[in-house]
Amino acid sequence: MRIDVLTLFPEILEGPLKASLLGKARDAGILEVALTNIRDHTTDKHRTVDDTPYGGGAGMVMKCEPLFAAVESLRSKNSLERVILMSPRGKPLTQAKLRELAQAPDLVLICARYEGVDERVSQALVTEEISIGDYVLSGGELPALVLIEGLSRMLPGVIGDWESVETDSFFKGVLGYPQYTRPPVFRGMDVPETLMSGHHAAIGRWRRKEALRATRLRRPELLAGLSREDEELLAEIAREAPVPEEEIEP
Repeated sequence: MRIDVLTLFPEILEGPLKASLLGKARDAGILEVALTNIRDHTTDKHRTVDDTPYGGGAGMVMKCEPLFAAVESLRSKNSLERVILMSPRGKPLTQAKLRELAQAPDLVLICARYEGVDERVSQALVTEEISIGDYVLSGGELPALVLIEGLSRMLPGVIGDWESVETDSFFKGVLGYPQYTRPPVFRGMDVPETLMSGHHAAIGRWRRKEALRATRLRRPELLAGLSREDEELLAEIAREAPVPEEEIEP
């Protein structure tokens, strides 16, 4: 898979893209990430990428011309079917969206700066806008890294054991179950006996139940469309430890 990132600050992305699993995925040829400096597609001696907004107001707006030129320069390497603007007004990034994007042969990610981009970029160039949360950062570089990191985990060969991916929070619609490792007792806190029993069916049931328990307490809106077995586990959880209404996060 190929991802092209358009940015004014490629140095923000260079280090993380070389580290850990992302670096290994790139070295193995599973993932190709190319960085394009938007300033390289300006035509004036000052390499201008922004201007004041029509109608007045604070800040600067990224200009159309360099962004169009930067994206169109990728035409020979990309299908340009998925041109994504990292934007706080975009749809929230979810695990389901990452799985969808991982099926694409290539992506173009635009990292906005300043007060955003000229709206004509969104109208005629961008196919979708994606946000990583209801807050504002100084630019789209960190959101782009979040998207690339999450998406890379969906690519075969990046994670050595696919079960690690399948047990991630949100992969199967609910939060992840609690994890433990050695020692079995630490400062009076014990590892649950079930996990040390060697009984795989019992361990699987315990993990699913605890995943549902965490989801019920922290993200109850995710508990939709569950199987009958999950509904039975939730009823069991409710009987064991009813959660006061005020403690369940909205």
